[in-house]
Amino acid sequence: MTSSTAAQRAADPAEGLALVKPAVKAQPAYTLDAPVARRKLNQNEAPHDLPEHLKQEVMARALAQPWHRYPEFVPKALVAKLAARFGQDPESVLVGNGSNELIQAALTVLLEPGDVVVAPSPTFSLYRLITSVAGGRYMPVSFGQRFAYDEDLLLETAQRENAKAVVVCTPNNPTGSAASRGFVRRLLDETDAMIVVDEAYQEYGGPTALPLVHQSSRVLVLRTFSKALGLAGLRCGAAFVAPAMAREIAKAKLPYNVNHVTLAAAEVVLDNGDLVDAAVAETIAVRDRFTAALQQVKGFEPIPSCANFVLVRCKAVTPKQVYKAMLEQHGILLRDVSGAAELHDCLRVSIGTAEDMDAVLAGFQGLVR
Repeated sequence: MTSSTAAQRAADPAEGLALVKPAVKAQPAYTLDAPVARRKLNQNEAPHDLPEHLKQEVMARALAQPWHRYPEFVPKALVAKLAARFGQDPESVLVGNGSNELIQAALTVLLEPGDVVVAPSPTFSLYRLITSVAGGRYMPVSFGQRFAYDEDLLLETAQRENAKAVVVCTPNNPTGSAASRGFVRRLLDETDAMIVVDEAYQEYGGPTALPLVHQSSRVLVLRTFSKALGLAGLRCGAAFVAPAMAREIAKAKLPYNVNHVTLAAAEVVLDNGDLVDAAVAETIAVRDRFTAALQQVKGFEPIPSCANFVLVRCKAVTPKQVYKAMLEQHGILLRDVSGAAELHDCLRVSIGTAEDMDAVLAGFQGLVR
């Protein structure tokens, strides 16, 4: 090959792209346009930052660590605290750089080409993307009326497709729907699938599947520090699964994946559970007041939510028009989710402070006068 030919080939982007798996090319990237706004209510984050004195405690713990050394391969102190808080065996606990990393690790370990993953629809888009990258087949199952879980249909689909995994996000993002207490048990009893239960929002409502981790090696429960625990900027998540499965999933997890600062912050938050519980109770109260008040605003229909956000149907103005007006006129950033067919008339509103939600209500009222 001549040098000129090599230069031409190196400049041709199609050459490298030809090597990418078609299933990956077919998937849209997970991305988010996030303009700066006075009130940021688009990513389901906690409305309040960690108190200053706790930040100082985090930094003191992090500064005591040798930064030229890797963090522990298995962060024993954090694992012990997580096991104690959630009533699990320490050998059942995996810690990740956000719970997303642990979802990816679990599906990577489970899926062979063509294996089916069943999940409700609409739900968190990363499940589909991770399944496709791993070579699996993603099978979405529609929700029922007002986005309630159609548990029978989800179960029937998993049985018919001989699903390798069923992913249940409960409460579900973006609908706020919670699966019933016995649903995961039914999936265990009536399928052979791995049941992946994403409980990123569980602190805000709905039952937990954590007790089933003790009963079956086919249940994996995910939790995150990014929502109720208020550490979205530091990225930490946890998975709870039978020890034998935890050892296998750990093989797909990157080594030294959680840094000294994040480990220190996670420990401090778990050491101050009373503050977390008070913040969660406040958010639930604000959510319920906001939902009740919005029911009285003509042109908007809030969907009942067990999470720290509310899905809102826009009946008089399109979601895109609402999104634009709220951002430009009121400095409020919401999440336009209308790109999904099932959500063509919907916006998602994260629950902020009481003042934030009053501003949202005032903005909505101004749009339909």
